[in-house]
Amino acid sequence: MTSFELSEEHRELREWVHGFAADVVRPAAAEWDEREETPWPILQEAAKIELYNFETLASFWGDETGLSMPLVNEELFWGDGGIGMAIFGTTLAVAGIFASGTPEQMVEFIPQCYGDAAAPKVGAFCSSEPEAGSDVSAMRTRAVYDEARDEWTLSGQKAWATNGGIANIHVVQAVVDPELGSKGQAAFVVPPGTPGLESTRKIKKMGLRASHTADVFLDDVKLPGSCLLGGKEKLDERLGRARDGVQGKGSAAMQTFEMSRPTVGAQAIGIARAAYEYALEYAKDRVAFGRPIIENQSISFMLADMRTEIDAARLLVHRAAWMGRNSVPFTAGEGSMSKLKAGRVAVWSTERAIQILGGAGYSREHPVERMHRDAKIYDIFEGTEQIQQLVIARAISGMHLT
Repeated sequence: MTSFELSEEHRELREWVHGFAADVVRPAAAEWDEREETPWPILQEAAKIELYNFETLASFWGDETGLSMPLVNEELFWGDGGIGMAIFGTTLAVAGIFASGTPEQMVEFIPQCYGDAAAPKVGAFCSSEPEAGSDVSAMRTRAVYDEARDEWTLSGQKAWATNGGIANIHVVQAVVDPELGSKGQAAFVVPPGTPGLESTRKIKKMGLRASHTADVFLDDVKLPGSCLLGGKEKLDERLGRARDGVQGKGSAAMQTFEMSRPTVGAQAIGIARAAYEYALEYAKDRVAFGRPIIENQSISFMLADMRTEIDAARLLVHRAAWMGRNSVPFTAGEGSMSKLKAGRVAVWSTERAIQILGGAGYSREHPVERMHRDAKIYDIFEGTEQIQQLVIARAISGMHLT
C-alpha cells in the first residue's frame, strides 16, 4: 500500500534543518541580502553542526527513498534563498565530481570543496559561458592534451558560476573534441592556487544576493592528467563511441543537471512556502474595513490556490527524486516537470504574497519582496522554463523537437 507519510527519520531530519533555518538563517537573511556577500559565519555554523560537509551530504544522497535532499533543501531555502544557495552551491561542484570522477578523485577533491568547521571552503561548477548557457553545444572553452607531459591546457571564459573565483575547487566543463559538439566535452578539476584561473567580475544580481556569482577566466591553465574527471582512458572510450554514433549518457554537465533538478525544485518550493506562510499570517492579522482581510473571498481564495500549487509542486519533486534515486527512467521528463512546476509556483506564489500585503509587500520592511527576487532565478538557471518544456516535449513525443 502506498503511503505519503514521512518516516520518523525524515521527520527528524526535516525538524533539524528547519530549526537551523529558523534560528540561524532567517534572522540574518536581510543583512546578507543587503551586503551581497557570502555569509561565511553562517557557513561555519552549518559546518559546526555537520550540516555543511560531504559526509552529511553523502548520507542525504544515500537515502533510498530519494527524499532527504528535497526535504533538507526545502527547509533551508524556507529560511532564505540566498543563504541557502551559499550553503548548497558547493553541491553542484560535488555532483560534477561524483557524476564523472573516479573513486580516487572523489576522495581527493570532494573534501577540499568543504574544508572544515574551523575554515569552511566552497566549490564551484563552471559550465555556462557568455554564448553558451542553455545551448551547451556552443561551449568554447577548450582543453588541449599534451601526451608527452600528461598535461591539459584549459583556455576560455565561464559565466554565472556560483562561487566562481572564491571557490577552493573549481569543476570546469571544457571541449576536448570540437567536432563532436556536446559529446566532445569533459570535466576537469582545477585545484586551489592553480595559476591562470582568475575572476575579475562579481555579478550583482536581482536575487540570491548572499550567494556569490561571478565570471571565471581560464588563461592557459595547466592541469596534470589526474585532474581530468574519469581519466584519459575512460574519455577516449567515450569519444570513440561518440565518433561511431553510439548513444551515450551525454555530457558531464547534463548528467550533473539531471541529478540536481528535483533538488533545485525543492529549493523553489521552500521559497514559495515561506512567502505563502508569511502572507497567510499577515492576512489573519491585517484589518481593513473592520475585519481581517483573510475574510475577504478574494484573499482567502488566493491563499487556497497558493497552498494547492505548492503541494502539487512538492509531489512532483518528491516523485522525481524517488525516480532518480531508484534509477527509474524519466520517460516523460519527470525530472524537468518537477523543476518547471516548482519554478513557476515559486515566482507566482511570491508575487501573490506581495499582492496580499499590498504596498507593504513592495517594501523591504517585509521579506516577501526579497523572496520574489530570489524566486525568479528558478525560471532561468539549471535549464530555463523553456528548456524544461523542450525536454518534456521530446520525452512525450519521441521526437527531436527544437
